[in-house]
Amino acid sequence: MNKSLFRENITIALQSIKSNLLRTTLTVLIIAIGITALVGILTSIDAIKSSINSNFTSMGANTFSIRNKEMTVRIGRQGKKPKVYRSVSFDEATAFKDKFTFPAYTSVSTMASGAATLRFGSKKTNPNIMVYGADENYLSCTGYSIESGRNFSPQEVDRSSNVAIIGYEIKNKLFGRKTNAINQLISVGPYKYRVIGVLKEKGSAMGGMGGDKLVIIPLKNARQYFGSEKMNYIISVLCNNPAQMEVAIGEATGLFNKIRHVRLGEESNFEISKSDSLANILIENISFVTLAATIIGFITLLGAAIGLMNIMLVAVAERTREIGVRKSLGATQSIIKNQFLIEAVVICQLGGLLGIILGIIIGNVISSVVGVGFIIPWFWMISGILICIAVGLIAGIYPAVKASKLDPIEALRVE
Repeated sequence: MNKSLFRENITIALQSIKSNLLRTTLTVLIIAIGITALVGILTSIDAIKSSINSNFTSMGANTFSIRNKEMTVRIGRQGKKPKVYRSVSFDEATAFKDKFTFPAYTSVSTMASGAATLRFGSKKTNPNIMVYGADENYLSCTGYSIESGRNFSPQEVDRSSNVAIIGYEIKNKLFGRKTNAINQLISVGPYKYRVIGVLKEKGSAMGGMGGDKLVIIPLKNARQYFGSEKMNYIISVLCNNPAQMEVAIGEATGLFNKIRHVRLGEESNFEISKSDSLANILIENISFVTLAATIIGFITLLGAAIGLMNIMLVAVAERTREIGVRKSLGATQSIIKNQFLIEAVVICQLGGLLGIILGIIIGNVISSVVGVGFIIPWFWMISGILICIAVGLIAGIYPAVKASKLDPIEALRVE
């Protein structure tokens, strides 16, 4: 097809769209909704994945943690009960920290409360603040940084001092942006603590794992005021040399097997996880959302394709005389077929462009919420354009072939 003929078909397509504006607009909107679902949701998911990766990367590629193993269910004819693994105790965790001589920083921590309320004067937080008991190495091993103030000293941890390090969001909630939180007394539940540090902002994406809504108190203090028999302890290890990560994990496994009295050949009753493996688990779960969004988008586009095919068939019926005139003036079957195919593709591209714009807007609104910068989803934009071309060709092929096969004499007789 030469350029002049292609331009002429584009012009005819636009004229046809204007003459059937309502039907075309509805089809364009259906296509736009499908593309918006694809581009918008998938862009949002890319932003969430990026946020997860950046948050776990901040913990370092040379970080791993030791925690109790989750309950496993055994299925078989003997009907064995689910195997429950006991929690990591304080004595076991501290014994590991004392005996682990590998060149690394080792930290012991526990979640003292997941629904605490913090107060300062007349101001208070919602009852959803996480309280962690930790030692002086906790910040280094988990990727947190101090914005103002300082970290715990070993003496404060050992003496169970009533001092606290608060998250960025808590600082803004209780003290505002202008008031200095350092050395202020706050209430964590019924107990008073002196603020010695404020953490740098980590972002709301990690809110379910602490994020900026947390307060850290010395480990022994957490045991003293928030302790319970079910309290579980987590050991975090930050290797000095990332290249020796696997060696460190091997030594840690052997040592903790000995501390937990796991016999040779028995299954370990604890688990070791690297920071990047946690991120991969979360991203793998998000992939199911990606699949669901893709299916929803394609179902919407299928409905749009059926609607577009109906419009094109109506257009063929309404323009039968026009087709007869064009054929009588020398237009071939190929020219007529290409005219209707291009018209279908043009309608799809209009819907696709609208959907891409809406998708980018929605995706970046969510991106800003999770703390990720502006994203231009080139892959999904190009995919959306290609999908629209495919939908236009699929929906337009039958009406185009039907139009191209009309007998010119019979077509000219149509009133």
